[in-house]
Amino acid sequence: MGYTFRDGELLRRALTHPSVGKNDNQRLEFLGDAVLQYLMSDALYRAYPENREGGLTHLRALLVCEAALSQVAAKLGVGEALIMDRGEELTGGREKPSVLCDAMEAILAAVYLDGGMEAAREVVNRCWPSPEEVHRPLQDSKGELQEYLQRNGGETPTYEITGQSGPPHDPVFEAAVYSRGAELARGTGNTKKRAEQAAAVRALEVLKQKDKGEN
Repeated sequence: MGYTFRDGELLRRALTHPSVGKNDNQRLEFLGDAVLQYLMSDALYRAYPENREGGLTHLRALLVCEAALSQVAAKLGVGEALIMDRGEELTGGREKPSVLCDAMEAILAAVYLDGGMEAAREVVNRCWPSPEEVHRPLQDSKGELQEYLQRNGGETPTYEITGQSGPPHDPVFEAAVYSRGAELARGTGNTKKRAEQAAAVRALEVLKQKDKGEN
C-alpha cells in the first residue's frame, strides 16, 4: 500500500476475520465503508466537473463495489495475510470476494485511524483502479440495476436491511431495494451485501417482465 502503520495492532485487527470470534474487523469495516464513500465522492467530484449527480453516483458505485474492493485486496495480497479459523480457510475464505472486500474496507479504516484522512486518500489514490479497470463480475446485479434504472429515467436505487434470522455464526439477512421511494423487491443472503444483490436480481426480473408486458 505504501503506508507504514505506527500502531500495528490496528492492522492486525483489520485482518482478523469474524470466524476468529474476538477483536475481528467488523467495526473497522463499518468505518472504512464511510471513509471510502467520502474519498471517492470527493475524488470524482473533482475529476469529472461535467458529470451530473447520476453519473457521479454511478462511477462511485463502481469504485466501491465488492468487485473493485476485492480486486484491490487481491493485488495487495490481503487474502494471504488474513487471520481466520481453519474451517473458514478450508472453504476458500482467503479468496472469497466478500471476505476480501470487507477486509479492504477495514484496512482503509485502520489507515484512517492511524494516519488520518490524507493518509487514507493516498492509499486510495495509489491502489484503486480507474472505473474502466474494475473487473465487475456478471453477478454484480446492483450495478446492473442502477444502470437499468438510469437508462429508463429512474433514480439511483437505495437498499435497506429489513430483517435478520438464524444463529449468529450463520445468519440470513433480508434486504429491500427502493427507487423513487417505492419498494421494487426483496432478497435474502448470508451477508448483507449478498442480500442486497439478491434484491437487485429480483428487481431486475420484475422490471424486465413489466417492460415485456407493456411492449
